[in-house]
Amino acid sequence: MHRFAALFLLLGLIPGAAQATQQGIVAAKKWQSMDECAKLAQAAFPDSTPEALAKRDATLNDCLAKRNLPPRAPLAPPAPPARN
Repeated sequence: MHRFAALFLLLGLIPGAAQATQQGIVAAKKWQSMDECAKLAQAAFPDSTPEALAKRDATLNDCLAKRNLPPRAPLAPPAPPARN
């Protein structure tokens, strides 16, 4: 009889453990929004030239800033140092 009680207790606890927390839901929505910005920037500038990557970075950062999200690391290589 104790086995059945333990089984019912265990089955009753599993659904509660599988529920997402409020913080997890908020984080997932932010990541989804960040991915949408990345897709929009990729569609606007699909080339892999340094100029297109720089424009894509600017578009991505503008979209993230409008949605109050943190910026991502740049994709474009750093500009070479100026020669005198």
